[in-house]
Amino acid sequence: MAIIPTLRDERTAIRPIRLKDARPLERELLDNRSWLREWEATSPRAPMSFDTRASIRALQAHARSGQGLPFIIEVDGQLAGQLNVSGIAWGSTSSASIGYWIAERFAGAGATPTSVALATDYCFQQLGLHRIEICIRPENSKSLRVVEKLGFRYEGLRRRFIHINGDWRDHFCFALVSEEVPEGVLDRWRLGQVPAENAAIPESDREAAATRFPSF
Repeated sequence: MAIIPTLRDERTAIRPIRLKDARPLERELLDNRSWLREWEATSPRAPMSFDTRASIRALQAHARSGQGLPFIIEVDGQLAGQLNVSGIAWGSTSSASIGYWIAERFAGAGATPTSVALATDYCFQQLGLHRIEICIRPENSKSLRVVEKLGFRYEGLRRRFIHINGDWRDHFCFALVSEEVPEGVLDRWRLGQVPAENAAIPESDREAAATRFPSF
């Protein structure tokens, strides 16, 4: 089991999720329905659930088994969103994925890229993971801006990859390996040393994502 720390940079912090977060989390999710619905993961076999306590317990169970790191994002001490490091694989792959959401009133304050950078640096520098992946819907321009700011490297288009908002959706895949950021993701961004071309998406992939997936 990995220890889940509290990590801070200026106004932004990420901390372990707790059961007592259930009510404020539910309130944020409901208040931000129109803002978040388009990007929410769903299940092809079950309706959307707002059982936040059950969700938190599941995230904590993944943490105990070493498969995840569930964080709350805070801005100036206020609950602002969530960030989850999930699918942690140890051994020969030593990799994980990051997903996140931020409440609309905190968007544009730099909290999301800061949170992603803090989590990625912790995974590389403290846990010894080698690769971090972030997958984003082509339509999610705000989230694409996050990986662009941080210099995550574009790796390709994944067709109908994740069930989002009621259907299977295409995603652009971005990743970093630890050797690319020896100075740390946060410091590289703060110092203005992010390679501008890293997150560039080929026009052919943009065009493919804009077309319907072929039927067979």
